[in-house]
Amino acid sequence: MSGQPLPCNPTEIGSLFLFEKLSPEQLGQLCREGRVERFEPGPVYTEGDPATCFYVMIEGTVVLSRRVGGDDIEVTRTSQRGVYAGSMQAYLGDRVRQVYNNSMRVTEPSRFFVLPGEAFSDFMQQWFPMAVHLLEGLFFGSKSTQRAIGQRERLLALGSLSAGLTHELNNPAAAAVRATATLRERVGKMRHKLAVIAQGSYSPEVMANLIDIQERTAERVAKAPVLSPLEAADREDALTDWLDDHDIQEGWRIAPTFVQAGLDADWLDQIAAAVDEEILPNAIGWLNYTVETELLMDEINDSTNRISHLVDAAKQYSQLDRAPYQVADVHELLDSTLLMLSGKTGERIKVVKDYDRTLPKIPAYPAELNQVWTNLIDNAVAAINDTGGEGTLTVRTALDHDRLLVEFRDTGPGVPPEIRNRIFDPFFTTKPVGQGTGLGLDISWRIVVNKHHGTLQVESEPGNTRFQVLLPLTAEESDTPEEPQ
Repeated sequence: MSGQPLPCNPTEIGSLFLFEKLSPEQLGQLCREGRVERFEPGPVYTEGDPATCFYVMIEGTVVLSRRVGGDDIEVTRTSQRGVYAGSMQAYLGDRVRQVYNNSMRVTEPSRFFVLPGEAFSDFMQQWFPMAVHLLEGLFFGSKSTQRAIGQRERLLALGSLSAGLTHELNNPAAAAVRATATLRERVGKMRHKLAVIAQGSYSPEVMANLIDIQERTAERVAKAPVLSPLEAADREDALTDWLDDHDIQEGWRIAPTFVQAGLDADWLDQIAAAVDEEILPNAIGWLNYTVETELLMDEINDSTNRISHLVDAAKQYSQLDRAPYQVADVHELLDSTLLMLSGKTGERIKVVKDYDRTLPKIPAYPAELNQVWTNLIDNAVAAINDTGGEGTLTVRTALDHDRLLVEFRDTGPGVPPEIRNRIFDPFFTTKPVGQGTGLGLDISWRIVVNKHHGTLQVESEPGNTRFQVLLPLTAEESDTPEEPQ
């Protein structure tokens, strides 16, 4: 937006604190290259537009704001003479994308000294070459440091997640190996028992009846109800008594297996009625092996499904086989991250999922959102550990006006008020030396705010700390897939 041009007075320009040390010749050069403009109340420039000018306020009131989600958040309002904004990094040239980092408006008629960005860059290079070199080193050095430590933090997180995933995979894998070895043994005994039965003088009808009983028993195993410990104990006692009454050896050992398979005394009565008394012990033993093999195959199936689920969760977390920018379900991302971090949460931290499953999918960079979830969950776990390691982590999703809310609530000691405004600053950390880089929340903030046009905020008191991520439900027109920052 252009203002009304006015004469440029070198003396007036020199009275501004930014230019008070310049020589008359330099002030005259500023007035020749720049201009004074008067702006009526309203916008001066808009965040994201090409940064073409450097503005220094002579008089008036200026308001600077940042675009967060769908809202303009005011960050500065001042009437101080000499405040400046606009293309402040013009001296970096095309090495940095030259766009306005905020929006500026005035609330009353205001005058500015306006200097084109190229002229501002030339003056900086000519008049303050040493300062330019120092500023360049500070800017690019900080970027390089953040990038290096950020990569290191990602590697540390990856190592921790890999260890946790290996631990989680080891349990079902070991269970499957044990069940397979036991299954081989049980199948061998079942073949032997079948051979014993076959050597008897039993009619084809009796053998067919036994096979039918075996099939129906296997079907009952698949439909076995879940019993409470008290119900299971009562049924085991009843089956042990039944087996003892029918002279079945080691009934106390067989009964728990039958109960786990959903068999009861009525079912055993049906078996006793279907076979002769002399064949009953062998028939019960054969059915016991049948039940054991079915239960072992269920265990193997559960274990391998668990392994498959963990692998799927790892793929979902890493997003290795997916496009960087896509429409994603935040609940899938949250579940995969929680599963990857289950080794950290352990058994002493209760994890509560309070999801609104009616929420729509949103356009996002899923792998980077998973990094945000990782950082916030990791901080919550560390906070709970500071209070003895026992507590609750609640992950909640909800609709907040026109944005999707993801909230991480922990029962830790809280964030002290005196540091609450600094926790998103780069390299700020409350963790001991060597345990934190201070970039986790900074990276999370940049991913949420800069890449997803969302909001990351914190509300905290002892026993109730809530980190809230607010994400837009739809993509902005200017959104285009880009490389992770």
